[in-house]
Amino acid sequence: MKNIIKRLVRFVAFIVMLPFIITFFILSLALGSANKDTLFSAFSQLLSLLPGKVGAYLRSGFYSIIMQSYNANVHTSFATLFSQVDTEIAAGVYIGPQCNIGKCYIGENTLLGSAVHIMSGKEQHNFNDIDKPIKDQGGLFAKISVGKNCWLGNGALVMANIGDDCVVAAGSVVINDVPSKSIVAGNPAKVIKTR
Repeated sequence: MKNIIKRLVRFVAFIVMLPFIITFFILSLALGSANKDTLFSAFSQLLSLLPGKVGAYLRSGFYSIIMQSYNANVHTSFATLFSQVDTEIAAGVYIGPQCNIGKCYIGENTLLGSAVHIMSGKEQHNFNDIDKPIKDQGGLFAKISVGKNCWLGNGALVMANIGDDCVVAAGSVVINDVPSKSIVAGNPAKVIKTR
């Protein structure tokens, strides 16, 4: 019975979000594909302000259609922002409040604490040309992978891939790939134990 009620609530959330979804697609066509991520980020900022479980269900109704892959059984908390449409979130994922999620894949049953930032790689900004402003030097966006059954503690910054069954300590800065079943901590994050 509980699953039937959840499905019904998800369907209602989808219906409520339908005007937003249609508006997104119309604006996306009008502005062109080059501006799709900017438009998506703006919608994400607006939707992030919806509080409580109602907000989580409404966000799910929107993201499940717009993002590359967003499972209906994902909880995205208040004030969490997404910046890239090319993001995949698997079933059972919990994303805590005030997270900032870039271009990534997050595996099943992974938990993100509050204020976790998953950036689109560590080469988003070039800064080699001292005579040119950094903002004009461009960069490379990479799709970061966070494995299944991981826990990323509050305030973790992730710029590299994380394997399955990993724990990232609160406040850690992940700049190098993390092997599966690792516990990492620090800045830069280093393996301190294997699970």
